[in-house]
Amino acid sequence: MATTLNDSIRRRIVDAATRLSTGSFATPSPVAGVRVLYTETPHPRTPVLYEPSIVIVAQGAKVGHVGDRTFRYDADNYLLLTVPLPFECQTIASRKEPFVGVSIDIDTAMLQELLIDLEDEDFDRPASLECPGVNSAPFTEEVLCALERLVDAMDHPRDAKVLGRLIVKEIVYHVLCGDSGAALQALAHRHTHFAQVTKALQHIESNYAKPLNVEQLAKLVNMSVSAFHHNFKAVTNTSPLQYVKSYKLHKARLIMLNEGVKAGVAATRVGYESPSQFSREFKRYFGATPLDEVARLRAPR
Repeated sequence: MATTLNDSIRRRIVDAATRLSTGSFATPSPVAGVRVLYTETPHPRTPVLYEPSIVIVAQGAKVGHVGDRTFRYDADNYLLLTVPLPFECQTIASRKEPFVGVSIDIDTAMLQELLIDLEDEDFDRPASLECPGVNSAPFTEEVLCALERLVDAMDHPRDAKVLGRLIVKEIVYHVLCGDSGAALQALAHRHTHFAQVTKALQHIESNYAKPLNVEQLAKLVNMSVSAFHHNFKAVTNTSPLQYVKSYKLHKARLIMLNEGVKAGVAATRVGYESPSQFSREFKRYFGATPLDEVARLRAPR
């Protein structure tokens, strides 16, 4: 099959995104856990924070950078993120050819259902379940056909409510059976190093405003400090302390953007004792002061 979305599917997704977009980059769709992605504005390499999801692009492209890894997701390759991951991302878009895609949240309960259904089948499981938290893989014909039906369902509220989850489950199934399937399997298994790192990431997500150190996180998942550091970097491509700092800064940015509080208040909320240290690290990470960064995000597109 062709390696790019065929014109009819691409047109459907672009039309749906244009119709559903509210002006922000990600617009919730009528299908639970699915967002429509749309922007006409190219963006240089910028820090972002993504939650576990499958990102399918119909037009335009994004280039991600995490640690020493670079990955591209576009009309040939979808993105699979199995952990919350701060990384840097460049968006390729224009008014003539906007960036258009669909983001699907990964529902671990749905994933467990699929793996239970596959227990008695001749399912080709990989020898190793130790995988990075970010992967890109080429589209398959099955994913494309399911995506077309998902976009069609968005036009009808009853279809979106009843059929939407079933079609999302079908897409997750095809990803599970595809080139990145090992990463999804690792997410669902509790006794792998990936699962132990995921437990540490969940702890960071719930306790990012509290003092956190590598020894504490390693003890939480019953690993030595050296083993934890090695496995954490294998999954996230960054060190535990750098991940914690990046997560705090992203959360502070969201607090300032969504709640309208000043930088000092946001700094305290995410666990910084020194507002000046927060401002320095924020500017170093995002390339702008907290005030300028929030103004940029609030500016009309």
